[in-house]
Amino acid sequence: MQPNIPKKKLVLADLGLFYAAAVWGATFFMVKGALADVDPIIMVGYRFTMAGVILLAWLLAKKQPIFEGFGRAMILGLLLWFLYVPQTIGLKYTTASNSGFITGLFVAFIPLFMRTIFKKKPSVMELLASAVSLIGLLVLTGGMADVNIGDILTLAAATTYALHVLYSDKYMKAGMNPFILACQQFLIVGLLSLLTGLVLDLPFRVGSFHAGWVIVFLALFPSLTAFVIQLMAQKIRSPLRVSLIFALEPVFAAAFAWTLGNENFVTHRAIGGLLIFSALIISGLPTPSSKKAISTNK
Repeated sequence: MQPNIPKKKLVLADLGLFYAAAVWGATFFMVKGALADVDPIIMVGYRFTMAGVILLAWLLAKKQPIFEGFGRAMILGLLLWFLYVPQTIGLKYTTASNSGFITGLFVAFIPLFMRTIFKKKPSVMELLASAVSLIGLLVLTGGMADVNIGDILTLAAATTYALHVLYSDKYMKAGMNPFILACQQFLIVGLLSLLTGLVLDLPFRVGSFHAGWVIVFLALFPSLTAFVIQLMAQKIRSPLRVSLIFALEPVFAAAFAWTLGNENFVTHRAIGGLLIFSALIISGLPTPSSKKAISTNK
């Protein structure tokens, strides 16, 4: 932890991350309910284009350098696109609670990518968390016989989620402007999705008033506010700290799906979700040696 950061800022960063996890968790059942009236790729295109245009107008009014660090935004934008497109398509085939829990497995991928891409050795607790997460996924889906295409697509989204968190951390620690970076990646995701819709001749129609309002909600809250808050928080918080708080996202997803989403409560899914959530918590626990190091550095 960086010693010169006031405690109040750290607390505000954590509260912002809790907000992001709650908002993202609430979207699973909302998106699933709206997919009957709008194509999933087009939904992604509309929500991120709308969020990007709003943020772009604000940045232009503030006379900000909107093309600053565009190469980094391109990487984040592609990762975000490969996160949201398969996740949204996957929601057509799996339940909102399953999607939330499987997406939460991104925390298990973070130690793997830290070792292979960022050359940082994962701790024993992180490796343990990965194993528990995989067991939880098997329990959640009922074993390989019950796995559907939606679960597989969502698992692919979880891998890009982990990469997005890690690269966001790298770029924010390098001093990138979170508003400019968010705007650029929103527009990349939105325009790439709409272009994909044109190439594949997908329907651009939004078939109901409800689906339209869901898209507006997704643009304003899970996209515009939550992602900007995440980037701001990652200026001062470690990726493991961020991932630990984001571990609450699948819990919020299941809670909203089983209540407001009217999904049936299934015992084995709840047990699998509990295992995954336990793994997410384990992944943020320090090893005994790191505890000792922290105490000596205080």
